[in-house]
Amino acid sequence: MMPKTRGSRAAVARGLAVAVVAVVLAALAAQAWGPLSAGSASGQPASSPPVGAASGSSGQAGDVVPGSPVASGASSPAPSPTPTAGEPSPTSSAGPNPALLAPKLQGALDQTRAQLKIPGVSAAILWDDGQSWVGASGLRDIASAAPMIPDTAFALASISKTFTAAVVLQLVEEGRLGLDQPVAPLLPKFRLDPRITVRMLLDHTSGLPDFFMARGIDAALQAHPNATWTAMQSWAFVPKKHAVPGTSWYYSNTNYLLLGELVSAITGNPLAHEVRTRLLDPLGLDTAYYQAVEAPRETGTNAYTLIPLAGGGYRVRLVAPKTDVMPFRSVVTAAGGAGSLAATALDVARWMHAWAGGLVLNPDMQAQMLADIARTMRLHARIPYGLGIERRSILGYTAYGHSGRYIGLRNIVCYVPDMGVTIAVLTNQNTVDPTRIATPLLRLLLPGPPPSASPAASASPSASPAPTSSSPSPS
Repeated sequence: MMPKTRGSRAAVARGLAVAVVAVVLAALAAQAWGPLSAGSASGQPASSPPVGAASGSSGQAGDVVPGSPVASGASSPAPSPTPTAGEPSPTSSAGPNPALLAPKLQGALDQTRAQLKIPGVSAAILWDDGQSWVGASGLRDIASAAPMIPDTAFALASISKTFTAAVVLQLVEEGRLGLDQPVAPLLPKFRLDPRITVRMLLDHTSGLPDFFMARGIDAALQAHPNATWTAMQSWAFVPKKHAVPGTSWYYSNTNYLLLGELVSAITGNPLAHEVRTRLLDPLGLDTAYYQAVEAPRETGTNAYTLIPLAGGGYRVRLVAPKTDVMPFRSVVTAAGGAGSLAATALDVARWMHAWAGGLVLNPDMQAQMLADIARTMRLHARIPYGLGIERRSILGYTAYGHSGRYIGLRNIVCYVPDMGVTIAVLTNQNTVDPTRIATPLLRLLLPGPPPSASPAASASPSASPAPTSSSPSPS
């Protein structure tokens, strides 16, 4: 196939925006997103996101935001491709009414945050017809009592891996990389095992240990929190011994650190530039930015650790003084391609919505991205993991997306094909799983009993290792 250019991707996005009026009725009737709503080559339903409005909401908690294609800023719902045979359908053909649901969703967000005793949370839900809801609860700064609002930005931690993976997979589409191409010749200074391929870095089967789990790195990062780390400084903490590439699955931030360096080696540009020009700008993700490289697009939240108390509840501790990098510069720059993005909840949901809607990768690449889940499952992956995407279960429904965690910040975003919704939940703490907030919100959207619902299926564990309360490591 002919390589796609960044210009052609932007043109595609603009073309979709112009075509909205012509296809809106079909979109409302279909109520499903084609590429990732369709079954994948692995037999699993595929899912990634379409795209919402062109700019971040400036409203208050509980706002309903009319959906619109990011490229146009129009107020019409975004188009949905016509579903193919065998494609799962959303649970309701009547369509949602976010205006009626908004008070219930905000109430559930407030109640759940209070029950879980976390400082603050921002959440966003996008439906396949382009409608959306955004809410916020609690505080972004406890000392000043500054409230959490939908426009608050959060460090995304490992949700950033989905952006890094998307850039790499676009390079594969363009013929500039091969999924099964050895990485060592492309990154000679790292002296990699010649058996490690691009695919193995993407799906965490390279055998490389996680540098963020190395002894001594937490102390080094926190000793100079405002320092800027290089990839080679992070690489120095990777243990020399590793598993045989391709024989086991182990979630490792090292893989995505190297993928960020690989993007630079292939394109001649920093990863931040490629993410901006290929993804953020064409998709209109105006609040998203690459931390420590780009200036913040919105006011960020403080990050807090929750220290359990003997009598129940938590003592809340500020992770670090507020700067323009969340939670602090050393850990974000050490993470590189593994965890450097920041954004509001609505733009995170728009991103996953765009991926599911086929605005990021072509159908063949989306199929490969999800088909790889079967490969990692054969290698006993702790959570089903494809090429930069996680599969999990929420309320008995299959969902696709990614989790993310830094010290003081914990997030999740996922697309649920059979419900026809994308949800993002961002929190300013790293103790409580945000799936516990997403679940009651999604439950309000159910028209009836979920398929195969069981207590054990209500949530899947994070793919990432659980850091200690003092660990700054992203996951």
